[in-house]
Formats: sequence, structure tokens, C-alpha cells
Amino acid sequence: MDTSQYLSMFLEESMDNLQTLNEALLQLEQEPDNVDKLNEIFRVAHTIKGMAATMGFSRMAELTHKMEDVLSEFRNGVLKVTQEVVTVLFKCLDTLEQMVDNISSGEEEEIPVEDIIEKLEAISKKGDAAAVTLQTEEPKVEQSKVKNEQENSEGNIEVNSTEFTDRIQLNEYDINVVKQAVEKGYNAYKIDILLSEATLLKSARAFLIFKTLEEWGEIIKSLPSTEDLESENFDFEIMLVYLTNKSKSEVEELLKDVSEVQRVVVSGIKMNAAAEQVVKTVEPKAPEAAPKQVTPVKPKASEAPKKNGETTHKKVHQSVRVELDRLDKFLNMVSELVINRTRLEQISSNYKLTELNETLEQVARTTTDLQDLVMKIRMLPLDTVFNRFPRMVRDLSVELNKEMELIIEGQDTELDRTVIDEIGEPLIHLIRNAADHGIESKEERLAQGKKPVGKIKLIAYQEGTKAVIKVQDDGAGINVDRVRAKAERIGIKTDGMSESDIKNLIFAQGFSTNETVTDISGRGVGMDVVKTKISALGGTVDVISENGKGSSFIIRLPLTLQIIQALLVKVGNENLAISLGYIDSVIDYQESQIKKTNNKEVIIYRGNVLPIIRVNEKLGLEKSNSEKVYIVIVKVGEKMAGLLVDSLQGQQEIVIKPLGKTLKGLKEYIGATILGDGLVTLILDVAALV
Repeated sequence: MDTSQYLSMFLEESMDNLQTLNEALLQLEQEPDNVDKLNEIFRVAHTIKGMAATMGFSRMAELTHKMEDVLSEFRNGVLKVTQEVVTVLFKCLDTLEQMVDNISSGEEEEIPVEDIIEKLEAISKKGDAAAVTLQTEEPKVEQSKVKNEQENSEGNIEVNSTEFTDRIQLNEYDINVVKQAVEKGYNAYKIDILLSEATLLKSARAFLIFKTLEEWGEIIKSLPSTEDLESENFDFEIMLVYLTNKSKSEVEELLKDVSEVQRVVVSGIKMNAAAEQVVKTVEPKAPEAAPKQVTPVKPKASEAPKKNGETTHKKVHQSVRVELDRLDKFLNMVSELVINRTRLEQISSNYKLTELNETLEQVARTTTDLQDLVMKIRMLPLDTVFNRFPRMVRDLSVELNKEMELIIEGQDTELDRTVIDEIGEPLIHLIRNAADHGIESKEERLAQGKKPVGKIKLIAYQEGTKAVIKVQDDGAGINVDRVRAKAERIGIKTDGMSESDIKNLIFAQGFSTNETVTDISGRGVGMDVVKTKISALGGTVDVISENGKGSSFIIRLPLTLQIIQALLVKVGNENLAISLGYIDSVIDYQESQIKKTNNKEVIIYRGNVLPIIRVNEKLGLEKSNSEKVYIVIVKVGEKMAGLLVDSLQGQQEIVIKPLGKTLKGLKEYIGATILGDGLVTLILDVAALV
């Protein structure tokens, strides 16, 4: 069987499932009695195992199988959820993620799994030992076996004990799950499935059956066992115990849609007093074996009760997977359309072609809508980046032996995909820094009158044409004296620098106030990477800190990097563009307004002292003889400055084009654009100038 065509689907689904496991396991550690979460983990792990086995990745399937053994011990109530066990499971997930990465990149290097399998087996053995102890302590219960299926007039099977047929058994845990599900209004069914004798890949067919059923409910038990189904160690018959909100006929229809299924018989399961007595008798002796609350998978919103005579049609293909290269090409084509539209508008204006105006207005509206649409398609929520951080903070908490929690707000804020791809690394550095440098030990926090658990906040929101991401902590803050001393030691003069400027020195290359180098920080490369990465994205990063109270790192990023609104200005004989996202206002230049302080030109604007930047001098351009000069007030993060320009050419929508390899080193420009008259115009990097 050629599985190459399914590889991309396998890789995407595996990464999604591993992320789900990370989040669910993190929650289970906080809520060890959350049976819903445990069942979800078990289901997802089983899906990964089934997919890996089907694709022929046996080592991956084996590792997930060992992980399932540990999860089974949790589910049977003989093993408790502890930090040590969860840490081993997290290592298992990291190894699986590495395996998926290797498969994705085509690397054939085998990742050693023996050590982790050994640890998982050791945990499973502990669980088995606990199970034996429980069994010896349990009172013996008279169990009358039902040799034949006793069906009532409605086609229901009565459960009299822990065995309801001579072929498939329910233990106390299973009966408890069924009982609680029935009480909550769900249906419990025994399903007999017979596959066609012509079926070639029985395990793949069984996997499809399980996947179909698990979309609408939960499989409690199967005969043959899942191991036998995966190894094709069965004939053609499968028996299942299934919980769902669907009716018998709907379950039958679901399974009949699966090809190579020859026969389906769905029978209801009815709990009687004898079965409930089994649960009641066992519960007092082994309370941990009976979960506090069990709720089967909730029905989807579309599964609301239907009115009489109302028919529903299943919607298919609500979304489609598209390669990112195609989206990039689509955006480039829209960009070219915007350039040509601007060119047409310029020609129409030059030749006064009034009859073209109406058509051009319609073209302008259409291209704007098309541009908005392609932008929205490229936008992704920050949740795709943020979802890895709770696990990271949990690991840092264990590693540093500090109590800390991560609070995330605004993870649904959307950003361009290119920004999303790049923002992860700077955020990792900032969060690790907050955990290592910021948050103090429990003893120190208590001594300072703080709560023992340190808080790291990750907040995102939109602000005009920018996205703002804040990393805050309530830790020790930045010690200005230590930063100043370190700066002097490495040759940076701090005379005349404000406290804010000194704090921002932590972004300098090779700068670290940590005297000892650890695995987490201390080499002075992290904050430099943060600054460089964010500047490359056209963004800014500022730090606000109060000694003893904590620190805030504020990142501002453009929502998109392709098409922007810009102000066109003239400096000397050159046309330049400035992104409107940076512009606060434009004022007339008057010589009398300019003051000098510390040999630098400044202007008083709204009670603030702003530095003046003569753009022609900064860029080495000839000075214009223009009588009227303007000051463009720009704001970059918390800093403001005035850019001196010779004239204003108006506002326009422009397409940012990269400068290419030859001019890549020009730090004053973020790119170039083509204007309506066909001339290339450079776009100023305001953040670099300020």
C-alpha cells in the first residue's frame, strides 16, 4: 500500500494531536480527578498510535502503545497522576514530536527510545502491583454470568453483572461509566460489526470504524482488543460497547457508510439493579477506581434535537487545505494588481480621462476587497504560537524549583502568517528570561510580602495598524545599578543616559547581568535575538520595569508586511515613503521652534522634548532649496521624534517589495515600492532612524 499521498495529512494531524496531548496533560496534572480529560488523552494517544501503525512508523506506534499502558493505569484508578509520572509522559511527547519532525524533514536518523520505554514500563509495573493489592482487598461478589444475550422487547441487552455476554466483559469502571452516561441522557449500545471477507486491510478498516464512531461518542470496550485489531489478529467480526446521543438507526447509518462493512447490529444496553450493586459494593473499598464525574463526549452543536419532519443535510468540505506557496503567489498577484491600479489612476489623472473614472473607482473597490480577503486568509491567531508556552513554563517551574503560573490573554488576536512564523523565538527568550531573572524563589517572595506563586502574563491585542504583545512578570524587576555597572565594565558610557535608556541596554549584543551561565540564560544572546528579530519584522520592543515590582516587555508589530498605507514625502530630490502606522502628526517647520541641548537639536511638542532628525543628513542626500519645510512627528513604541522633510506628496496605498540580496544591508529602509508613475520609491525604516 502506497502511503506517501497520506504523509502530509499524517504529519499535520500528528502535530495537532501532540499539541492537544500537551495541553490536556497539563490540565490533568492540575486536575488529577478530571476523567473527561483523561478519556480525551486516551482517545488522542490511541489515534496517534493507529495512524503511526497504518503509515508503517512502528517505533512511533510502539512508544505510543507504552504511553497508553500508563494511561490505562490512570483510567483504571490504580495509578495516581503525579508530577513525576506526568514529566515522563511529557518526555514521551517530546520524543514523538522529534520523530514527526524527522519524518517531515526526511531524516532517517533513529531517535533512541529505549530509555523512555523503560521508564514507561516501570510506571506500568507499579500500576499493576497496585491493581493486585486492590484485588486482594476487594470483597468477593457473586457474579451470575449471562451466557446468552437477553434482549427485551425493545432490543435492549440487560447487564446483570460485570459480564453481559460470554464474549465481551465490562469491569466495575466500565459499568460506572455506562451508568453515569445513561443517567445523563446518553444511549449505551452494544454493536456487532461484520466485515466483508474480501477486506484486505482489516486493521485500516477497524481504524476507520473507530474514527467514525469517536466523532459522535465514546467507545468503552472492544472485542477483539485494540492491540489485536491493530495487528490484524482477528477474523472479520468486531464487538463494541458505545456511548452516544445518537439513535440506533443513526449509529447503523454511520457504520454502513464505511466501505467493506457487511453487517451492523446495534443493541441497547439496559442497566439493572444487579450491575449497579457491583459498583456500589466495590466503591467503598477502592474509591480511586471510580471517577468522580464521567461525561461522554458532548454532542456537536449541529446535533440539536430535530423537529418533526425536519431533514438535515450533512455539510462536507467546509474547509480546504492550501499550500502556503500558493497563498504567497496569490498575494503577490494581488500586489501587482494594486501597483497597476495606481498606474492607471496616474495615467487617467495626467490625461484627464474622466470617462475612465467610474470604472477605475470600481476596480479600486474590487482590488481593495480582494486585498482584504487575501490578508484575512493569511492571518492566523496568535494561539498557534501561545499554545506551546504553558507547557514550557511548567517545565521551567520544575527545573528552577520556583512556583509560577502563566496567564494568557488575547490569544485570538490575528497576525500575518509571516509574522506568526517568526515571533515564536523572541517570545520564548522573553518568557525564559522572566522565569529565570524575574520570578524569585518562594522564600524570597514570601519575605517581600508577595504571593508564593509568581505570575507571568502573556497579553496580546490590536492597536490601530499594530499588534501589541506584552510579556509581564511580577518578579524582581531590572536593577538599574547592576545594568549600569555591567555596561561600564564592558565599555559602554552611561553618562547622561536616562533610566529607561539604561534598562534598554539589556538588548545590546552579548549583554547579560547574570554572572553564571545556565541552560536557561546568562550568555547575553537571548535579548539581542529578541531585538534583531522584531526589528526585522518592522516592529519595536520596549521595556518598562520597577525594581522589586516586575517587568513588562512590550512588542509592537505590523499586522501585515505586504501592503500598507503610507505618506509620500520629498527629501532633496528623492521621493520616500513613511508608513502611516508610525506617524503621529505633521507640523510646519519654523526655525524659532528648534532648540539645542547636549549639542543636539530638539523641539518642544505638546509639552514633550523631541529630538529632531534631519533626514537628508542621515541619508546623505543634498539639501533642497524649498522654502516650506515640514516636521513629521513619528512614534516608535514609547519614543517620539521629528523627521525633517522638504515637502509632502500625499497619502497612498503601497506594496512593500524586498530590496534583494545586494541592498539587504541598508538598515535605513525596509523595502521599496513602485508608484503610479512607474518610479521606484524607497520606504524609510522609521524604527531604525529613531
